[in-house]
Amino acid sequence: MNVLLSRLDEQQRRWYAAIEANRLGHGGEQLVAHITGLDPHTIRRGRQELAVSLTERPTDRVRVPGAGRPRAEQKTR
Repeated sequence: MNVLLSRLDEQQRRWYAAIEANRLGHGGEQLVAHITGLDPHTIRRGRQELAVSLTERPTDRVRVPGAGRPRAEQKTR
């Protein structure tokens, strides 16, 4: 599982972990979090995104606009 996760981007890791947690049922979220090292909140977020069929996620980028670290130019000001 961890080898596969290492090849995925952050969204795909979250969604795959959520699918596995759903498949395992009760306690699956904690088990997947323990195996993968992902935070349970991250897995929960993936479950929520999958529940709404990923309609709110952008298809052409990994992060939503404005997410991520600030540019170095803006950070030094």
